[in-house]
Amino acid sequence: MDSVQLKNVNFGVGEINAPQNVNRNQRKSGTDNSNMQISRPEQYKPASYTSAVTVRTTLSTKQEKKMYEELMEELVNPKYKRKLEYALKSGKLLKNDSNDKSSVLDNLYKIIKEDRDPGLDKNTLLEECLDILANPYVITQTCEDIPKEYQKSVIGLVTGLSTNPQTIMQAKYELDNMHTGTCPAASIEFDLATKHTAEFFRIVEGLTSPNHAVTKKIKLDSLSENTLDAVWLLNKFKTPWQKEGFDTATILLKPDENAIIRARIQNNHKDKGERSMIDVLMQSTFMQLGSQQTYNSLTDKRAPNDWTQDDGGLIEFEKTFVESVIEDKNTTSVIYQNVDEEGRLSGYTKDFGTIKRELLETLKAGHNINIGYTWPDPYNENRLAGHEITIVSYKIKPNGEGVFICQDSDDDKAAPIEMSEKELLPKIHHAGIPETIANKDFNYEESWKITLDEYNKSKEQ
Repeated sequence: MDSVQLKNVNFGVGEINAPQNVNRNQRKSGTDNSNMQISRPEQYKPASYTSAVTVRTTLSTKQEKKMYEELMEELVNPKYKRKLEYALKSGKLLKNDSNDKSSVLDNLYKIIKEDRDPGLDKNTLLEECLDILANPYVITQTCEDIPKEYQKSVIGLVTGLSTNPQTIMQAKYELDNMHTGTCPAASIEFDLATKHTAEFFRIVEGLTSPNHAVTKKIKLDSLSENTLDAVWLLNKFKTPWQKEGFDTATILLKPDENAIIRARIQNNHKDKGERSMIDVLMQSTFMQLGSQQTYNSLTDKRAPNDWTQDDGGLIEFEKTFVESVIEDKNTTSVIYQNVDEEGRLSGYTKDFGTIKRELLETLKAGHNINIGYTWPDPYNENRLAGHEITIVSYKIKPNGEGVFICQDSDDDKAAPIEMSEKELLPKIHHAGIPETIANKDFNYEESWKITLDEYNKSKEQ
C-alpha cells in the first residue's frame, strides 16, 4: 500500500486541509505542464471488459441449472427475468472470481434461499443485484431521506435521546439536508462490482445476512512487503483480523451498527436516484474499514484520528488502505498535486504527459483507476474542494481530442460520463495505479511509514 506522500486530503466532503509538503528525496520528472499531446494510443478499457477470467455462458451442471431455474421462479417482473438471462449470456453470472471461489450464481442463490436480515426483503435484494449486474453505473452515493414515520426514532438515536429542542432541530436539519461523503467508498464499490464481480456479490451476501458481516482472506504483503509492518497497519486501523499462517490474514468486514437502519428504510422507501440497500451496506463497510471503525451511517461522520482532524470522508491514505484490503493487492496511490498549508494548489509532482502515460498504461494493463480530483472552491477562499471518481476507459474523438470515460457516483446518472484529458489531467490529485507503473518515475515509500513519521513529528511538536 504505497503512496508518494501522506496528504490530509478529505475526498468525502469536498475540502482539502493539507499539511506542509514532505520531501522524501524522490526523483521527480520534469514539471513542464504544457506536455498535453502525445502520440495517439489505442483505445483502452479496464478489466471489467477485458477480463482474463474464463467466461462461461452455459449452465453446465445439474446444480447450476437448478439454482438458475429457482432464481427465475422467484422473479415475478419480466424485466428482471431478462436481466437474469443477460447475466448468464454475458458471462457475469457464472464468474467465480471471489475469495472462496463461489460464483455470482452461488451467492444470488444464497440470498434467496438462506436467511437475510429480517428487515431486508430477499426478492428486493435479488432485484438490486440484477440491476447492478445489468448496469453497475446504478451504484450511487446519493443519500436517502428519512421518511416522517421514522424521523423521531432516528433523531433519538442521533441525539442520544436528547430533549433539547435546539439539539433536536439541528439533528433534523442535518438529516433533511445530508449529502454523503462516501465517494471514495462508492468508487471502491463500483470498482469491485466491475472487476471482481463474484467477490462483490459474496460480500453482498454476507452483509445482508443476519450476521451483517463477511470474512475475507488476504495476503499480508498486499498491505506491506514486511509482515510486521502489515500487522501494524491492521492494528492501527483497528481492523478485526486473525492470522492464518505466516503470510495470510482473515479480515472481518462489517458495516457500522446504524447502517442496517438505513438499509431497512430503503427496503420499502427507496426513491429514484437514492442509494440501494446494497450501496448503504457496502459504503458503510468500506468507511468503517478506512476510519478505524468509527463511521456512523446516520450522521455520515467518522471520528478524527492521528492523521486527520476531519470528521467527514476518507483521506487518500485511508482510501488506499481500503483498496489494498478489498482488492487483496498492494495498491500504489500516486499524488500528482502539491497542496500548500492553506489548502491551495502550489504545483505538480509530474508533468501532464507523464500523468497521462501512467493512466493509459494502467488502463491497458486491465485496471480501473480510482482518482481524486480537485477544484478551487469560490465559497471557501478558493481552497481546494475534492471528489473521488473512477476512470474506466479512454478514447479519442474524431477531432483528435482525448477523453477519459468515468464513473461518478454523485452525478445522478446511471451511465458513464466523459471528461476531456485537458480538463481532467490538471485536476487529478491522486490515482491508484500498479506499483510497476508508478515506480518508473519515483522511488516510492510505503504510506504507513510516511504516516508514522508524520505522527511522531506532530507528537514531538
